[in-house]
Amino acid sequence: MPSTDLEHWQAARPPDAAVLPGSRVRLERLDPPRHGDDLWQALHGADADPQMWTYMGYGPFASHADFTQWLNSLGNPGDAVFYTVIANSSGQALGLLSYLNICPAHGSIEIGHVCFGHALQRSTLASETIYLLARYAFELGNRRLEWKCDNANLRSKRAAERFGFSYEGLFRQHLIRKGRNRDTAWFSLLDHEWPAQQRAFERWLAADNFTEQDQQRQRLQDLREHG
Repeated sequence: MPSTDLEHWQAARPPDAAVLPGSRVRLERLDPPRHGDDLWQALHGADADPQMWTYMGYGPFASHADFTQWLNSLGNPGDAVFYTVIANSSGQALGLLSYLNICPAHGSIEIGHVCFGHALQRSTLASETIYLLARYAFELGNRRLEWKCDNANLRSKRAAERFGFSYEGLFRQHLIRKGRNRDTAWFSLLDHEWPAQQRAFERWLAADNFTEQDQQRQRLQDLREHG
């Protein structure tokens, strides 16, 4: 366990990077005029996953105009910083997500608003996306990276655990979303836990961990468990 003595604690820096580059994807600060059409297609096109919106506080959107209005609202000043996920191979935007609940004085930051198109869901690109955000969060000096979701959202809970977040507990009757109760499951990843998680991520993402058919040789969970 880390020391509880924080006498020399230095506040984290707020996220301000315009681009987070990776080998398969790059994360660009959301720019609705540049990214909007691709995102509309990824999130509302023929291959879109309607279940993605079930646990969101917004969407799906009835029209491209409504969607664009929502995207434009995400650029307003606030405590969330949105990034668009761009596939390096095609240059297309496949989804978006954000940092939120950014508290530099306490070194705490959250990943949320995860809106991934079908091509991005449960893919190597999605894993690298989370890796890039986690790495940058700890490079900024944060002590704590959070992940929260509706307790009924089994996909999100499984993702949090796969990405190395630890379950912390349940906030019962925490929110009301779209006329439904939300019990919120809390997960976290701490700074002293990150080095081991980072090594596992990087070994898993390495090119030699995948076959020519892009099938993984070792699972991320196994690499984490065996150090």
